[in-house]
Amino acid sequence: MKKLFISVILLLLTYAGYSQHAVPADKVLKEASALAAKEHKNVFIIFHASWCGWCHKMDTAMNDAACKPAFEKNYVIRHITVKEAAEKKNTENPGGMELLTKYNGDKEGIPFWLVFQPDGKLLADSRMKGTDGALHNIGCPAEPAEIAQFLEILKASSHMTADELTAIEKRFGEIARHN
Repeated sequence: MKKLFISVILLLLTYAGYSQHAVPADKVLKEASALAAKEHKNVFIIFHASWCGWCHKMDTAMNDAACKPAFEKNYVIRHITVKEAAEKKNTENPGGMELLTKYNGDKEGIPFWLVFQPDGKLLADSRMKGTDGALHNIGCPAEPAEIAQFLEILKASSHMTADELTAIEKRFGEIARHN
């Protein structure tokens, strides 16, 4: 009986250890791409971390009742955890930083996002040209120029209606007013 009890405890501890590990980033992208192809959508990948306030603001805005249906109708949205605090490193998606680096987001803040076609072709990222001529991450768009860039990307990578884009513009505009 004692051996059985110890075996069950070891099994539970092993399972708990595995359940703490996140899905590899390439598998997240592959699964999202397959679903996007099936549903005739594009893929919206958001790199984020639990401590990131701007990441939470982006998720809150995208999941707002005024915006969520438009995003869900046009994109398969997935999150990849990167740059996590030491005590939560086990929640990072393996290969997430490598994917972020591949698309030039490793030196940028988060959220950093990418839009792909289902076949893996990159359509857009969260960078826009600044007044200095360099590309800068807009992350969670909140300022008028950032929101305008975000809307142009949404127009180019989705079938959102003018009303849906107006709702998104309004909702993201509220972020700057609350900071």
